[in-house]
Amino acid sequence: MSGETRTIAVDYLARVEGEGSLTLVIEDGRAKEARLSIFEPPRFFEAFLRGRGFAEAPDITSRICGICPVAYITSACRAMEDALGIELGPELRALRRILYCGEWIESHALHVFLLHAPDLLGYPDAVAMARDHRDWVAKGLAIKKAGNAIVTLLGGREIHPINVRVGGFYSAPSRADLERLLPELRAGREHTRACLSWMATLPYPELERPYEFVALRSDDVYAIAEGRLVSSGGLDIEVRAYDAHFVEEQVPWSTALRSRIRGRGRRAPAGDPEPQTPERSGSYLCGPLARFNLSFDRLLPEVQDAARAAGLAIPCRNPFRSLLVRLVEILQAFEESIRIIEAYAPPPAPFVAPPAVRAGTGYGGSEAPRGFLYHRYTLDAEGTILDAKIVPPTSQNQLSIEEDLCALSPSLASLPLSEATARAEQAVRNHDPCISCATHFLTLRVEEAPR
Repeated sequence: MSGETRTIAVDYLARVEGEGSLTLVIEDGRAKEARLSIFEPPRFFEAFLRGRGFAEAPDITSRICGICPVAYITSACRAMEDALGIELGPELRALRRILYCGEWIESHALHVFLLHAPDLLGYPDAVAMARDHRDWVAKGLAIKKAGNAIVTLLGGREIHPINVRVGGFYSAPSRADLERLLPELRAGREHTRACLSWMATLPYPELERPYEFVALRSDDVYAIAEGRLVSSGGLDIEVRAYDAHFVEEQVPWSTALRSRIRGRGRRAPAGDPEPQTPERSGSYLCGPLARFNLSFDRLLPEVQDAARAAGLAIPCRNPFRSLLVRLVEILQAFEESIRIIEAYAPPPAPFVAPPAVRAGTGYGGSEAPRGFLYHRYTLDAEGTILDAKIVPPTSQNQLSIEEDLCALSPSLASLPLSEATARAEQAVRNHDPCISCATHFLTLRVEEAPR
């Protein structure tokens, strides 16, 4: 009916980390307004870092997120190592990669089994899902437990690791310590293969999105903590060039900044009949779908085979199928961890000391479970932090999430309101937004009346 308007509003998004809401206004079967509103109070981590010593940055930034602290530690360490001229040897880089694999495993498993799968199976939550699918939930929890075991051993504890420092680790594990993880990791690998086969049979809503994917890419491995920043739109830059190609902005309905690629256009005015695209808005997507599409050829051959058997191929542009891509990345993380441990030789020393503290700016980036995480720090001659910038993946994905809702709007217009609301919530959860990560900064403007 001409002139018909439907509003889908979710005051509090469930099964995401942090506090946010969504509003989608559909008029004549098309999105008129789409907002991912983030109202969680900002936490000002960039301000907290100013005046601190360079060695404090990993521990402070790890507190931004209890789900992906390794990502923050790694990006902070890499930025400081860049500023101070520290080069890690192959043994320390391998240990850092295993630690990161542990975080990928536990974070992805949390999302897949407890947050995302209930949507596909029609359950309100994982507890209800477990009543009918107990064995699969048990497998998911065992997978997560294996990831936690890696983080506990290398990081010193499961949440907010304390054994990581600029230049490496405070202590390095023995070969025997790591080998004790192998039975649990091998079991987790087989659980993941089984779950990938099962979840490939679940119903996935149809949606194809013309994302511009952005992720790290490495010459020889599936990029996690190292690589050049590339995009499906032709971008290929060093991490230190991030600020020249991406810009952050604030919108009135969110306490989190969001990002665009420079030179890709601007959001059209309200009521524009043409749908938003990355070319028009400057939006982009980072995270599992981006990594999978940009670096499928860097997955281990057996992992590529498992992905194909699950019906995945590149390009994969359906955000609902990101659940399967996360399982593929879990499998990759298990395979890599097992191989690194089997070939492990302890490093000559647990860390590399800086040759000298010096003034300068350092840049670091890594692939958090949810996508590319950027850190930049400026130090004075004593190693004190003068300026800090942190760009989490969730803030980078906000605009793409809103555009997903716009793209879904024609199908949502024909569904009963309860079903349309559930589908819209799922579209947000596809990207596993970590809202607390995104709210570390807020521009505050104070205007005083003349005296």
